[in-house]
Amino acid sequence: MVFHGTSSAASVAQAAVVDVGDDHSMKELTAAMNAGEHPYGAIVRAMGNFDAWASFQQLHKFVQAAGGLVADEKGRLLAIRRLGTWDLPKGKVEKGEAIDRAAVREVQEECGLQQVSLVGPVISTWHTYERNGKQHLKRTDWFHMKASANEHLVAQTEEDIEEVRWMDASGVLDMEQDTYPSLLPVLEAWKNLH
Repeated sequence: MVFHGTSSAASVAQAAVVDVGDDHSMKELTAAMNAGEHPYGAIVRAMGNFDAWASFQQLHKFVQAAGGLVADEKGRLLAIRRLGTWDLPKGKVEKGEAIDRAAVREVQEECGLQQVSLVGPVISTWHTYERNGKQHLKRTDWFHMKASANEHLVAQTEEDIEEVRWMDASGVLDMEQDTYPSLLPVLEAWKNLH
């Protein structure tokens, strides 16, 4: 099991190896990582029959999300700027909602698009965050989609989205410098689609 913020091989090689044999030590490791210890991540080595993944999940509220890697006619990527950071359109899956349909709905809502066609699944990412004093574990399933640049883009300001923009290859490279570490593997997957 690896707790990690980025996907580069160099930073994985610098990750700390941490032995974890009970729920208490898992909680301590999670708190240490939230406090900024192990900046290159941690590789968890479960001791004995300890189920480290189950213990980690118990410390977090699970959130299922879905998002889109949306291409226009020119092969550009649809990106959003939320709270001053570049991101991709995504959001929580509603109870009883199919994950792929949730991804399309979120793209439509956050970007103001009417016509979005689903191509297929691309990648899944996991990350943790704290909100209201509680730890959350979010899985986001990302889907390749197509939409037209002829549609007018409208940022969903009630979701703190400041801008919606089509990014060419150069824009995606710039975006990588101003986005979340958990999004880097998604942008790498995007490049592999083209």
